Amino acid sequence: MHTRKNQRNLSRSEKRRLVDALLALKRSGRYDEFVRMHGEYYVPDAEKGPRAAHMTPSFFPWHRRFLLEFERALQRVDPGVSVPYWDWTTDNTPASSLWAEDFLGGNGRTGDRQVMTGPFAYSKGNWKVNARVTEGKFLTRNFGRPSDPVSLPTKGDVAKALRESAYDAAPWDSTATTGFRNAIEGWSAGGPARWRNHNRVHRWVGGLMLGATSPNDPVFWLHHAFMDLLWIRWQQAHPRSGYLPRTRLAASDPQAGRVFALDEPMPPWNVRPSALLDHSRLYRYA
Repeated sequence: MHTRKNQRNLSRSEKRRLVDALLALKRSGRYDEFVRMHGEYYVPDAEKGPRAAHMTPSFFPWHRRFLLEFERALQRVDPGVSVPYWDWTTDNTPASSLWAEDFLGGNGRTGDRQVMTGPFAYSKGNWKVNARVTEGKFLTRNFGRPSDPVSLPTKGDVAKALRESAYDAAPWDSTATTGFRNAIEGWSAGGPARWRNHNRVHRWVGGLMLGATSPNDPVFWLHHAFMDLLWIRWQQAHPRSGYLPRTRLAASDPQAGRVFALDEPMPPWNVRPSALLDHSRLYRYA
């Protein structure tokens, strides 16, 4: 049993150990394997084939297992390390400690958006981007997207999503208009509120956080630890509302074979969402 802390409460030593473990995982090539895996399983609505990671009910259990596998890889480097979470409803400015020189580094510079500060700056020689969908070998960020400003989600945005009484709803994709999963994952039909919650955070950070290979930016893991925590909070608020769909979709359903019901094994681990509903024997949040 280990504890995932709010990143703002990490000691200087805890930050250093986490950064050192991340850099060691990068040197070994293992980090880039996680980046490639996320890229492989980022399957949009419009593409054919199963959707396990995004725009799908299994968004939460798939990322829980993904995060656990990554955390275990870090702990093989340093058993005392765990993935902290970033509560972006509170730490919501570029001045937050998250972006300090001794932790994740700051915003990208004007022009090419290259991150020049912190341990993951390309100029330090330790963080070359290898698995990507765009050109460039360096980490990029574009906080708040000044050319078309976007803000981080608020406590009110999260509270509204947590009030959703159902976990998910048909058609089980990015167009679902009700349900907690899409309210947090954050797809909607356009307009100024097109990006919500999870998606909006990716867009606020910008740079490499925008694509299917978003784990290239280490903040990805802290963001998804908070996603995981929000799922727990929703479960606690709605103890009688479980994962949906509970059973395999009928063959006549357009989503049949594309989304994963409660007991359908998800790739690449062949693990069912039902096995990932309870985190309490694995870790806790402080």
